Amino acid sequence: MGLVLVALGLAGAAVGSARVARHQVRNAADLGALAGAQRAIEGEGAACAQAARYAAANGARMTRCTVSGLEIVIRVEVAVNPLPGVSGVAEAAARAGPVSADAVTVAGGP
Repeated sequence: MGLVLVALGLAGAAVGSARVARHQVRNAADLGALAGAQRAIEGEGAACAQAARYAAANGARMTRCTVSGLEIVIRVEVAVNPLPGVSGVAEAAARAGPVSADAVTVAGGP
């Protein structure tokens, strides 16, 4: 009986750890994409560097970044270690930028 309770406790801890990692990676992707979008007008290098800094500040590692016009799409990952000897990776992608090219207006424009 005691062994079953310990096993259930470990399973619960593993599920909890995976859920926390999933939330962490989603937040890092969203915040990284938003930060990168602020620099998208400066080019892919500046936008991706900014996105990577914000992703890292949120405990994730950026694995991919593409900039197309004023839109940025990034993919990040977070290592998950739910139990000793067990490891995995949680991944998420996020996009940020204007809703459409028509949404971008120049200062003083219509």
